[in-house]
Amino acid sequence: MDAMVLGAWVATGLTLLIFSFLYKDTPLFKLAEHLYVGVSVGYTIVKTYDTVIVHLIVKPIVEHGEITLLIPVAIGMLMLARYVPKVAWLSRYAFAFIVGMGAGLAIPRTISSFILKQVEDTIRPLLSLAGPDGVTFSMNLLNPASNLNAIIILLGVGSVLFYFFFSIEHRGMGKAVARTGILFLMISFGAAFGYTVMARMSLLIGRLSDLIEFSDASYGRPTLWLLILTVGALFLLGRRDRAHPPDNQ
Repeated sequence: MDAMVLGAWVATGLTLLIFSFLYKDTPLFKLAEHLYVGVSVGYTIVKTYDTVIVHLIVKPIVEHGEITLLIPVAIGMLMLARYVPKVAWLSRYAFAFIVGMGAGLAIPRTISSFILKQVEDTIRPLLSLAGPDGVTFSMNLLNPASNLNAIIILLGVGSVLFYFFFSIEHRGMGKAVARTGILFLMISFGAAFGYTVMARMSLLIGRLSDLIEFSDASYGRPTLWLLILTVGALFLLGRRDRAHPPDNQ
C-alpha cells in the first residue's frame, strides 16, 4: 500500500469519525479529536524546533559565526528562569523586553491599519475634479474609491457614531439617524457572519469532495468500507448505551 492510498484511508477514517458528532458526542469523535490535537501539538513542536532552533539559531552560529544571535538566545533562556523560584525575578527582564518590543512593533501597525486607514476611507472627496471639465461624480459601486461609495461610507459612519451617542434622546430626526446606524450595523455584522459561514462551508465542501474522490476503486474504496464500519460502531455504541444507561445520581 503506497503512501497515497494510506493517506486516503487515514483521512477518510478521521473525517468520518469527526462527522460522527452529528449523531452525538461518541467515543469515536473523542478519539479523532484527541488525535487531531495531539498531532497538531506534535507537529508544531517539531516544526518550531526545526525552523527556529536549527535553522535560525544553531546553523547561523556554527556555520556562519553569527555570535550576536546569542543575545536573543539568552533572553529566551531568561524566560525559563521563571520555573526556578530563587531566580524567577530574572524572567521579568525577558518578559519586559519582549512585551516592550512587541508593543513597539504592533502599536504603529494597529494605528495605521485600524485608525488612520479607517479615517482615510471616511474623508474621501464626495466630488472629483476632472481637469477643465469641472467636477465629476462616480457612481460605480464596484470601485471602493468612487464618490457614491464615499457618500455611503460617510452616512454609515456618521449614523453609527450617532447611534452610540447617548447624551441626547433618540427621537424625531435623531431617531431616524439612529435607526439608519442600526441598519448599517446589521449589514456589517451580517456580512461578517456570512463570510464566516461561507468559510466553514468551503471546508465542508473540501472534506465531502475528498470523500467522493476516495470512494474510487484506485484507493480501495475507503469511503464505502469505513462508512460501513463507522455506522456499525455507532449502532453498537447506541445499543450499549440503551442496555447500560448512565447513572445520573
